Amino acid sequence: MTKLIVALDFDTLDEVDNLLDQLSDTVQWYKLGKQLFTAHGPKLIDHIKGKGKSLFLDLKFHDIPNTVAQAVRVSVASGVDMINVHASGGSEMIAAAAQAAQAENPDALMIAVTVLTSMDEQALEEIGLNVSPAEQVIRLAKLAQAAGASGIVASAKESALITENCGADFIQVLPGIRPSGADQQDQKRVVTPAEAAALGAHYIVVGRPISKAENPAQAAQEILKDIAPA
Repeated sequence: MTKLIVALDFDTLDEVDNLLDQLSDTVQWYKLGKQLFTAHGPKLIDHIKGKGKSLFLDLKFHDIPNTVAQAVRVSVASGVDMINVHASGGSEMIAAAAQAAQAENPDALMIAVTVLTSMDEQALEEIGLNVSPAEQVIRLAKLAQAAGASGIVASAKESALITENCGADFIQVLPGIRPSGADQQDQKRVVTPAEAAALGAHYIVVGRPISKAENPAQAAQEILKDIAPA
């Protein structure tokens, strides 16, 4: 079953509380990313968890293995349910992060980001990678799985290939999800919620199509209906 994660891409606590209140009966999972975390810090974790919600801390750690492991350890100890690192940090870094998360909370999900959904083949070439996004995603997904990650973050465009190479139980968290007719904005490799669910997504991440909607609760309910099992 595919679960919906709503991205809290705001500057202020008032905006966060307003959306949480509107979605309180509809959405369980939320994503705390760099924008909000930079503005308000770790206290946001207690604030959101205090409302009984599940939390994905999306800070995409990428550093030497020990530094990343300690950051993951502290984050998981603070109560987050899911956390991520960049798979391009390599197997040693991923393994250190996975072990740190497991030691703090065996139920916490430590996932690895493959290729950002804003990147295409030209963007990869700019950083010296002469491969398609799909090739790089699969390479990093297999690396992350071997290193002990719970799953990966990738575009749904590569979801079927990930399942083929890593199995259906390897968790896929898919951002870049846009309902039919929605503006793609800065995302380049996107699919609809229904398409992502059909591909076997474990979690989809949706931000602006819900948070900027005239009626966020209705927008969330429509997406949940789209991803519900047939």
